[in-house]
Amino acid sequence: MADVQVLVVGVGACEGASLDEVLGLVRDAVAEAGFDEGAVAELATVDVKAREPGIVGAAARLGVPLMAYPARELADVRVPNPTDRSRAAVGTPSVAEAAALRGGGELLVPKRKSAPAGRPAMATCAVARRVDGSERSGLGHDLRHHGDAEVRDDGADLTDLAVNVRADTPPVWLKDVIAASLDGLAAYPDGRRAREAVAARHGVPPDRVLLTSGAAEAFVLLARALKVRRPVVVHPQFTEPEAALRDAGHEVGRVLLREADGFRLTGSTAIPEEADLVVIGNPTNPTSVLHPAASVAALARPGRILVVDEAFMDAVPGEREALAGRTDVPGLVVLRSLTKTWGLAGLRIGYVLAAPDVISALEQAQPLWPVSTPALVAAGACVGPRALAEAGHAAYRVAADRAHLLAGLAELASFGVRAVGPAEGPFVLVRVPGAAGVRERLRGRGFAVRRGDTFPGLGPEWLRVAVRDRGTSDRFLAVLREVLLP
Repeated sequence: MADVQVLVVGVGACEGASLDEVLGLVRDAVAEAGFDEGAVAELATVDVKAREPGIVGAAARLGVPLMAYPARELADVRVPNPTDRSRAAVGTPSVAEAAALRGGGELLVPKRKSAPAGRPAMATCAVARRVDGSERSGLGHDLRHHGDAEVRDDGADLTDLAVNVRADTPPVWLKDVIAASLDGLAAYPDGRRAREAVAARHGVPPDRVLLTSGAAEAFVLLARALKVRRPVVVHPQFTEPEAALRDAGHEVGRVLLREADGFRLTGSTAIPEEADLVVIGNPTNPTSVLHPAASVAALARPGRILVVDEAFMDAVPGEREALAGRTDVPGLVVLRSLTKTWGLAGLRIGYVLAAPDVISALEQAQPLWPVSTPALVAAGACVGPRALAEAGHAAYRVAADRAHLLAGLAELASFGVRAVGPAEGPFVLVRVPGAAGVRERLRGRGFAVRRGDTFPGLGPEWLRVAVRDRGTSDRFLAVLREVLLP
């Protein structure tokens, strides 16, 4: 895939710098570089400035991620206009220029200051041009990086806290069901019984159900089969929806939820009215945020497809806030996965719930016999009464184990560790100073965790940690404390 040129804007701001001042400066600098603001791939700053409302708001208005780097990393970047004042204040000789050049590239606009009338400038910025494989990485983010990459290839004996599949699965009874299906492999797959079982589980007719080779296939089908013009993805979230849309040739808009809001939908969350496809996860990977069903449903509009990824909803006790089975929300498409709770990532099985016309369009884009016989048998078994009861019990166990993990992480607050809460999924998102180095040291001590910087809206200081049993969490927390010690 061809590389393209994108802009990275480094920004700095005094405490209390307004959104108007920061955003106006950025727009002027980008125009000076000869581009419009749509060419901006990301804003970047030093970590101590990453919560300044003016900087956060500017990133949100531009619809780009805000990358935050430790001062010690920026101090190593050579800049043309260093100042002792900046070095003394935040530990790097030029926040704007160093942040813009942190990933390499060419400086197009050196550091410039805002010019408010009658008072000193409160913001600085610089613009760099960088070559990115954006079709692959999603404008600076590797959208195709997933947790399994943390635990494969090098043969290391690792405790897997990077992948969100429930441990000790599939259960024996499910293995037996799948094994029994192997006698039927000579016949072509017939998905009718599984489709009826899924429909009955959610109280909808079968023509509102489509079985897929995992939820990931559903994202590809949506991207290819639906005739949309302005798709928008709400980030941070699972990156495969945006990757699939880009692969299908769509220009994808991003709406970034703010850390200051706990990565939650708020009244200020600005979904463009012209968006005719909106994708959101609930509970969201990687933030573990469970949005109220009413807040998610409020994103629906006539003429808009609202895609809700509920891959982890069965890990929420009572599946509260679920929209699966709702038929009163216009344009609603709900995706479910059976791979996470039941440990079937290698078998690939999921499904789509939507209006019959949408299901028909997606089905026409599928190849013949897209789901294997063992996967179809597993689907029918995993939505039956026995499986639903077991999944319900497992959800409560996960909630208890998650609370234990979060309590242990809270004890590391003095090291700068902070988990996003309240968490509701089988994983937690954690901010850790120097997370890249911490991740490598954890790996050296036998624990694999998921890097967070491949998710749009997150930076290099984030890690995602899967919830495991208390014994595993205790061992992880002890090692994390040790690797954080100076």
